[in-house]
Amino acid sequence: MGHRLSKIYTRTGDDGSTGLADGNRIAKNAQRVEAMGTADELNCQIGLLIECLDADDSLVETLRRIQHHLFDLGGEFAIPGSHMIGNEHIEWLETTLDQHNESLPPLKNFILPGGTPAAAQCHLARAVCRRAERIVVALGHEDSINAASRQYLNRLSDLLFVVARVLARRDGGNEILWEQKKSDL
Repeated sequence: MGHRLSKIYTRTGDDGSTGLADGNRIAKNAQRVEAMGTADELNCQIGLLIECLDADDSLVETLRRIQHHLFDLGGEFAIPGSHMIGNEHIEWLETTLDQHNESLPPLKNFILPGGTPAAAQCHLARAVCRRAERIVVALGHEDSINAASRQYLNRLSDLLFVVARVLARRDGGNEILWEQKKSDL
């Protein structure tokens, strides 16, 4: 790590710009900054999910690893042209997803977010992940990005969906199934 922050406020962003890790400054509302911020927000949501779980829960280690990946992902966005997420990250997500999904019954209905506080929090993280993916797709239309990063977010949202299902069904709990007739007036 290059510089340690000893003073948190610098006033350099008062003009509406922010510094990237490569030293360049860009507008705080640029797609790249939006991608960095949403990766950070997703990391925070996963941190909150971890705090909903017991410390010895087997999912904690998986979710902590994902937090490290997301920090690397944010680093990619902060250093244009860098590649920190690769195919091995995507393969790990797929393997992890398959392991958790094999114990679940096939879906016959859509499910609503909820079931338990942890499952609801996981669904919220999934929704933020989908937004991050949309932002990264938009960033890719205006600048070069690592395709593996976009793919990582796509797989991560799938994994979070499966983990939410696992959490909702734990200890005899149930997923909340969407029923179309209940949405009719």
